Amino acid sequence: MTDPTMLEGGCDCGRVRYRLHGAPLVVHACHCRWCQRETGTAFALNAMIERDRLEATAEAPEIVLTPSASGQGQRIARCPHCRIAVWSHYAGSGPLVAFVRVGTLDDPDRLPPDIHIFTSTKQPWLALPEGTRAVVEYYDAAEVWRPESLERRRALKPRIDAWRAAGRPWD
Repeated sequence: MTDPTMLEGGCDCGRVRYRLHGAPLVVHACHCRWCQRETGTAFALNAMIERDRLEATAEAPEIVLTPSASGQGQRIARCPHCRIAVWSHYAGSGPLVAFVRVGTLDDPDRLPPDIHIFTSTKQPWLALPEGTRAVVEYYDAAEVWRPESLERRRALKPRIDAWRAAGRPWD
């Protein structure tokens, strides 16, 4: 029997493959203009998970530094062959948290968004279903994340703090 929380995905050409070990902390549908530009569509759908719960199972992706709204950039993991973005790392938590592109999962239907963020810049033609959790900008995790995700976040925080104190080394 397979683990129902284990999800797999990869790029279009199949050379970069990955597996998630456990449920994501949270799934965001981000409607900010940066995500719209980077994805070429109305929003980015990212499953946030600890990097040590994300296993590369085939070829390693290439890490590409790209600009971000914070000015600190983000590192996007792309297939070096077909160039599909499979996950990224933002400056806030660096290499310790991955934002997995839900659309690259073999079964993306299993991870609908928990919340829509930065809806102040949502495309006006996109109507969110009634009852959808959405915020104009960002939110307080304590109000949105599941208790088990908050506990995992608390456990991860000392590692993020140490990474920041060390001058944010990415290697």
